[in-house]
Amino acid sequence: MSSNLFDFGMIGLGVMGRNLLLNTADHGFSVIGFDKDETKTAALEAAATAGTTVKGVPDLAHMVQQLQRPRKLMMLVPAGKPVDDVIESLLPLVEKGDVIIDGGNSHYTDTLRRVKYLRDKEIHFMGVGVSGGEQGARTGPSIMPGGDLEAYAHVKPLLEAISAKVNGEPCVAYLGKEGAGHYVKMVHNGIEYAIMQLISEAYTLLKHAGLNNDQLHETFKTWNEGALQSFLVEITADIFLQNDDKTSARLLDVISDKAGSKGTGKWTSQDSMELPVAVPVIDSAVAMRTVSGYKDERVKASAIYAEAGAAITVSTDEWIKQVHDALYFGTILSYAQGLAMLFQASKELAMDIPLPDAVSVWRGGCIIRSTLLETFTTAYKQSPELPNILLDAGVAAIVKAAEGNTRAVVAQAALSGIPAASLMSSLAYFDAYRSERMATNLIQAQRDYFGAHTYQRTDISGTFHTEWNH
Repeated sequence: MSSNLFDFGMIGLGVMGRNLLLNTADHGFSVIGFDKDETKTAALEAAATAGTTVKGVPDLAHMVQQLQRPRKLMMLVPAGKPVDDVIESLLPLVEKGDVIIDGGNSHYTDTLRRVKYLRDKEIHFMGVGVSGGEQGARTGPSIMPGGDLEAYAHVKPLLEAISAKVNGEPCVAYLGKEGAGHYVKMVHNGIEYAIMQLISEAYTLLKHAGLNNDQLHETFKTWNEGALQSFLVEITADIFLQNDDKTSARLLDVISDKAGSKGTGKWTSQDSMELPVAVPVIDSAVAMRTVSGYKDERVKASAIYAEAGAAITVSTDEWIKQVHDALYFGTILSYAQGLAMLFQASKELAMDIPLPDAVSVWRGGCIIRSTLLETFTTAYKQSPELPNILLDAGVAAIVKAAEGNTRAVVAQAALSGIPAASLMSSLAYFDAYRSERMATNLIQAQRDYFGAHTYQRTDISGTFHTEWNH
């Protein structure tokens, strides 16, 4: 084999594609990237570390021809039709045994379709989730590969080299069959939505109690040095100090409260209902982003329903402690619901997702990395088949310790008229999950009353229907 052939190719040299390729080159692999925009191919080569082998080309066929066989190439292009278009453009250029990787945020059902389509052509296709943003891609992301195990063997050394490391362990692992990689990334993003919403609720609860941006910075900075240590809490602390370059205000105070989204959180909610698995903290986070878009309506409603809520009467220090525990509680519940979804999907969709590995991969590089994941890793090592992390004794002890203050915060939020949908959802889910008997027996009676949907009894096995007294 000619020594001037490249180890790895990238299609799409936007921020993520370029940085991931430069990261790969930094670890001793020769890389080549394709983009129709020649300014991006030039930028790739200009940003390469001295002594590394990096080439950018504006011709796809030229890139494919220069890859070692079996060819290993990744695309980082927008989800949907662009991925299919790239696949079609590659088919005349690739050969049996080559490996094509979709590293974008594709929906797992599209990945399933593409795996089957390319398998028939004897081409390996892998859906690989990549988390960590621009910086993570450059210095070490969390990587979630799924699909063809034979294909993974070809790319494993490369992915392990470029991934984030925690205690010397690479934050990448084979996460299951077919569309498992993108499924795990989808749930990761749902958890991300939930935790971001919970943090925003903690922010408004503290702000309502009179904390200014400097105090908020100090509070989140302190939290990040303890049990709440995580990437999202860390960057939140930084955000409060950022000055606006157009005014004398802090930047946060002039940012619109209409939140954007790219749909991956919505997919988590939708697909959870198909299984079904309850993920109400994620659902409420998606819903609140939607409500944030009703800005004009919210302004009108604020005038109609302008009533002063109950004041927060506990001391500031006590309130900070209570909100800390509520955020901790809600964060655990967010992970618990997402992991329960992966547990069920692994079985229902026959993806064989190894939960201990999924949790381990999230410990470094990714947006939802936190010290809590070490606790979960320990739990799964002891019981790999846990259907819900809340059933682990170690996690239960943490949840119980935070429960009282969570109830105090949720009650205060309700009395004060402060929107805290995800905190409330986390507590409601917890109370339902720990209930040996729920009130849904009444729902079963109602369903049988109006629709003869039948019910089961607590004292006799079987299915029953009653002619109800009208």
